[in-house]
Amino acid sequence: MSAAAEVLSTLSHNPRGSDLPTCPVCADSMVAAEASAYLADNIISYLWTCDTCGYGFVTKHSFNRLVCN
Repeated sequence: MSAAAEVLSTLSHNPRGSDLPTCPVCADSMVAAEASAYLADNIISYLWTCDTCGYGFVTKHSFNRLVCN
């Protein structure tokens, strides 16, 4: 299935909490991305497909690298 939409967001905290997307067509909540890809030094792309209506879309997230002291 090809992605129908693309969303770019910048995350400043852990993305595994309340930032999980809901389907823009049927408003069902989504728990896990169908696929992910590392695009660049700080950009990850996720493919989401709604289990209820089948709508698919891609989100891109940028993050700050963590540096250990």
